Amino acid sequence: MTGTITVVGSVNLDLVVRCDHLPLAGETVLGDGFAKHPGGKGANQALAARRLGAEVQLIACVGQDEEASQALSLLRADGVDLERCRAIAEAPTGVAMIAVAPDGDNQIVVASGANAHLGLDDLPARISGALIGQLETPVEVLAEAVARCDGLTCLNLAPAADLPDDVLRRADLCIVNEAEGAFYGLERLKGAGGLTALTLGARGAVLFKDGIEIARAAPPPVEAHDATGAGDTFVAALTLALLEGRSEQSALEFACAAGAVSTLKAGAQPALPERAAVEARLTR
Repeated sequence: MTGTITVVGSVNLDLVVRCDHLPLAGETVLGDGFAKHPGGKGANQALAARRLGAEVQLIACVGQDEEASQALSLLRADGVDLERCRAIAEAPTGVAMIAVAPDGDNQIVVASGANAHLGLDDLPARISGALIGQLETPVEVLAEAVARCDGLTCLNLAPAADLPDDVLRRADLCIVNEAEGAFYGLERLKGAGGLTALTLGARGAVLFKDGIEIARAAPPPVEAHDATGAGDTFVAALTLALLEGRSEQSALEFACAAGAVSTLKAGAQPALPERAAVEARLTR
């Protein structure tokens, strides 16, 4: 393995309801199942990277509550380093309310809770290896983490939020979906100087460098059950593949395959794939 991946991000407990269709504005939809799963973009990406073979450290905040134990359970079980995951008394563990349709599509609303209390003091003086960050925690903490990282830096710009141009310029890799790409402006992202990955759901993903498309990949065909953790799996897989020295095309194919495999089971973290399952899809 080449180095360690440090993830600075959120930890949530996902409250998931399956329903016949996703509600429109003002519409009440009856669900036919309810489950609680560990989640949060930071935690999902940390666990995904760990299951794909990386040594992973998570920097995050949780509450001093039972939800924290549930939210961290799979991370502990899989050996993610939680030494810098701080429990605080002033806010509860974050929760995400998720509606999932039969085709695996979803809607998500997040109550940040303790995630909003992640601070500069939670960061080490230097972050070695690779860094993955998202925007479910304070922007100023992410910006400082990027400044302190001396290795590969990946920013998953989700959920979409205002971000200074200098942070984008320092990132080696920015990852957005189509909605986030429209928010930031793809030309702005492509001009930042690093790689930009645009995810297209079931259509795969495209990778740009200096505004020029350098790779495009489609996921292997799967019968999707729940797409909740697919984007986070893609982020972890692409970062790890680039860290391992794969070509851009090979890395993108690996990330698309990993994202596809993550949709085969219910829940975000319970469905995150082991590396062997991803490699098997690539060889079919």
